Amino acid sequence: MSLKFLTPKNTLEFYTPDETQSLEITLAQTGISAGFPSPADDFKEFKISLDRTLVKNKEATFYAKVSGQSMIGAGLDDGDLLVVDKSLNPENNKIAVCFIDGEFTVKRLKVTTEGIYLQPENPAYDPILVTDENNFHVWGIVTHVIKRL
Repeated sequence: MSLKFLTPKNTLEFYTPDETQSLEITLAQTGISAGFPSPADDFKEFKISLDRTLVKNKEATFYAKVSGQSMIGAGLDDGDLLVVDKSLNPENNKIAVCFIDGEFTVKRLKVTTEGIYLQPENPAYDPILVTDENNFHVWGIVTHVIKRL
């Protein structure tokens, strides 16, 4: 299932885990050498299900596709797929998907004596100070990112 939220500044696509199918992929248990392979290393094959590995609470987990460049310093690039858990508590320094004033955004939470900031990880973007006037909600905490090379 896919939901799209369109805003003037960005587009976020949200997905829920598909519980009807589980694709188990072979996992090389010994790891993959980035140097010269050892002829003594035989690959031991095990099966892994990425949805079972990445999703700890299926009722509270969704996927969101990153749009934009504001979090490149945290390794979140345009088009990356985020695994987001709504059951986790928002805490200082966590990366969160937030809803603020009618728009979804992904930012690092910074809690200070002044208040809560939504901190981008790109110097071209300014932090957002959340005030009482904002319609603000932490939608969920990012637990994993799936990258396309």
